[in-house]
Amino acid sequence: MTRPRCRFPSVALVGALSLVLTAALLPTVGDVPANAAAGGPITIAAAGGPTTLAAAPGAERWNVDLSVVDRDDVNVRRTATGLRLRTARPTGRSAHSPHSAVAEGMLLSTSRTLARPATRVRAEITASVPAGATVEAQVRGWRAAGWTEWRAATAGAVFDRPVTQVQARVVLTAPSGGATATVRGVQLTADAAAAVSAATPGRTYRVYATRIGLVGELTANGRTVQPRDHFAALPSRRGLSPLNTGDYTVRVCTTSGSRCEYAPVWDVGPWNTRDDYWNLSAVRENWKDLPQGRPEAQAAYQSGYNGGRDQFGRTVLNPAGIDLADGTFWDGLQLTTNAWVDVAYLWTGGGPRGVVGDGPLNIRAGASTSYAIRGLAARFAHVPIQCYVIGQSVAGPYRTTTRWNRLATGQYVSHAYISGVYGGSVPVC
Repeated sequence: MTRPRCRFPSVALVGALSLVLTAALLPTVGDVPANAAAGGPITIAAAGGPTTLAAAPGAERWNVDLSVVDRDDVNVRRTATGLRLRTARPTGRSAHSPHSAVAEGMLLSTSRTLARPATRVRAEITASVPAGATVEAQVRGWRAAGWTEWRAATAGAVFDRPVTQVQARVVLTAPSGGATATVRGVQLTADAAAAVSAATPGRTYRVYATRIGLVGELTANGRTVQPRDHFAALPSRRGLSPLNTGDYTVRVCTTSGSRCEYAPVWDVGPWNTRDDYWNLSAVRENWKDLPQGRPEAQAAYQSGYNGGRDQFGRTVLNPAGIDLADGTFWDGLQLTTNAWVDVAYLWTGGGPRGVVGDGPLNIRAGASTSYAIRGLAARFAHVPIQCYVIGQSVAGPYRTTTRWNRLATGQYVSHAYISGVYGGSVPVC
């Protein structure tokens, strides 16, 4: 879910109103973009004139297909005038959930294979946006190590290395019961004009975990929460996986290291929706003065940061930086109450990844089912594979094999349950 970033008046349009929606160019107040001034059509511009980012020679342009709304999309519909929210009612979450703050919807496009690798993608949105509503175009890119995080594209999304495919999503929000934006077009431009920085290694932080519950309700990516479900929620859309994928997977372990689960990120929360606290300050979307790895909710709860409130102005009642679905909480980690956990944000790392095709899959202490269970790998999770060993033969849904993949020291899974491997070749241990 995305909170309101800026407000635009309702406008009767004679022609297309092009809205370049970019928080990077807006003045901010306490990490929250200031509202745009009212009074007619608005093109947000940088100081000194309109925002114009010249494309590099050989730039590739295409339009996002807004006409197809299917099961990957959440609370949006196609109308004769454009893409709109299906309903402007929040999804009915618990009081601390960000989903109770505003109505939201999301359209996920198909990925596009580029004619040549690119390091920057920019979006131009044609829409009418009434007061209180928002529209944002976000993109991610594919490289050998997997998908990048989602980035807002209206100011130009820059990737840390060239990407060969691009996928876009269009996120709409509206106040409860309020008017929704109407999006008529989104054009993307990919080029290689931006400088890139070195890739960062995988990051691990100790944060406070709470249990999601909410069986029968919808996650931010459109999944209906199941009993004993296996997924996680983080307080930023930058690490949100599309439905039934594990493109963004976390490894969550008890502080003793005795139990771990590899779980896809399928929801947004707890508390905030723009707090990618695992990123460097230069990249972090909000709360840039906090230390890397410190969730805003933790700082608000422990030290009164932001007046002890979240981005929506609600009093923070616990320091949670991750939410865990019931199966992850009870079965994967065998927790009985909210607790501190060690979380690895696996997409920030590199190296070979295996996709768990059937699960939850037992993680064993060795290459045999006779070894102790050390945790679980959820279905669709993308797990790091350090190397492989030969062990007990296992017949699984994809093959019968004696190969066991080592995910970390003392963590092995049978290759019979891995639907595919990407990101490089896997060596023998």
